[in-house]
Order: sequence, then structure tokens, then C-alpha cells
Amino acid sequence: MTSSSRDAPVGIFDSGLGGLSVLRAVRAQLPAERVIYVADSRHAPYGERDDDFIADRTLAIGEWLVSQGAKALVVACNTATAQSIALVRERLAIPLVGVEPGVKPAALGSKSRVAGVLATQSTLRSARFQALLERHAAGCRMLCQPGLGLVQAIERGDVGSPELLALLRGYLQPMLDAGADTLVLGCTHYPFLDAAIRSIVGDRMTLIDTGVAVARQLQRVLDDHGVRADATADRATPDAVRLCSTGDGAQLRALAAALLQLDAPAEQVRIPSRRTADIDADAA
Repeated sequence: MTSSSRDAPVGIFDSGLGGLSVLRAVRAQLPAERVIYVADSRHAPYGERDDDFIADRTLAIGEWLVSQGAKALVVACNTATAQSIALVRERLAIPLVGVEPGVKPAALGSKSRVAGVLATQSTLRSARFQALLERHAAGCRMLCQPGLGLVQAIERGDVGSPELLALLRGYLQPMLDAGADTLVLGCTHYPFLDAAIRSIVGDRMTLIDTGVAVARQLQRVLDDHGVRADATADRATPDAVRLCSTGDGAQLRALAAALLQLDAPAEQVRIPSRRTADIDADAA
């Protein structure tokens, strides 16, 4: 293991801003690591995109992060993990960590044996998610609800408007009526709706967020490959976290400041790919 490999950054990517919830967990678990965070906001949300588009963008951004020197990649997007991580893992030379809905802890923890899953359409229809249900949800009824409109609301900074609460109530009340006592937050955006969800469900549901588990898995992967940063390194520097967006970056910077107390610029980057070539050409 060389000092240069230990000092290389970890890449974290999401279709938009939801992966900031994973970045928050990674910074708490691994404070010595440098991080490059990419929000593909120009092409968000992924949840209503076709599988080929999701795979195309995931691979392009993974390759871009490798070109920036990333030593590992966290795919901090349930949709991209579900649809693309097997393909991307084959194509990239660095280790990958994905995220997936917390079906197993929900099934183990539910006393009523009824749990809700709030996720994107793409995640819920994926073979990876269906395999999760078959592997871990035996004996527990899983109520799967697409969170249409939620990612868009969070991307524009809405985490508590009357309109958002009405939308959430429509998704959550049927789960409560069915006796669900656990809710899986199956999209990395959704932890930012914690307060809004609590205002509806109170203490009747336990919320399952897998960000901490992802950060722990990243630590194991870095250790296994001998590239974890020196724990004594000083990362209280302005360049410890590099924020990048394929959009204008304003909302990324604002949300990072509000939710992570992270005062860092957000640079706009171009990451072309096969499915976005026409769009990228028009923007050039």
C-alpha cells in the first residue's frame, strides 16, 4: 500500500442530491477520507428512466471518477445500484459499493410482520430488488410504493410543504391502515424527508435508512484493498470534499450547507455519455 493510494479520494455519485445522505454517513464513519461527490442533476431523476439510460450514466460517471483519481466508488443511488452495479463492477478497475433498500433489517425488526417500502419505480421493478424480497422478506408482508414526485421535491429544496405532506400522506396512510410498523427508505433522497414522514406516522413506524451500513461497508472495502486513509490525516481542509454537479450546482451547494454544514463550492462538470450525447452537444 502506498501513501498515494491511501490519499486518493473516494468517489460518491447519485442521480442528484440524495446521495448527500450517504456522504454524511461516510464523513462520520471515515473522517480522514477525501471525497469527490457527483450529482447527475442534469439528468435526474433516474427513477423514471429506462434501464439502458441508467446503466449508461452510471458507467460514464464511474469512468469519470476513475479519471479524477478515485480509489473506490460508492453508487449512492438505489436505482443505479439496482439496475447497473453488476455491469459497472465488471467495467471499472476500482472497487464498488452500492446501496440497496433495507429489506432484511425491516423483515427482522417488524413486530406486526407488515412493512412498507418507499422507493423509485426503477428500484421496485428491478431483478435485484425482487431477489432481495425473495431472500429476506419471507414471512413479512412488504407493501411496495413508488415515491413518484418525491425526488423532484427534494431536488428543489422542498422537504415539508403542504403539497409534499399531502403526497407523502397518500403513500403512507395505506401502509399504516394495513398495519405496517416499519418503513424502508428505499432511495437515498428519502432520509431528508425524515421530519415530514414523522409528522405523518409519529412513532407508529420505525424508519430504515441504510446510509450508515453503506459507510461501514465502504470502510471494509478500503481495508480489504489496503487503501484506507491514514486515520491521523487532517481533513479539516477546504478541499476535503469536492462537490460536482452536471447541473448548475446551486442546489447541491445549498443542500450540502443546510444538511451537512458543509461550506464548499459546487463546480459544474460535463460528463458525456452515449445516451446524452445530443443533450450535451446542445449545451456545449
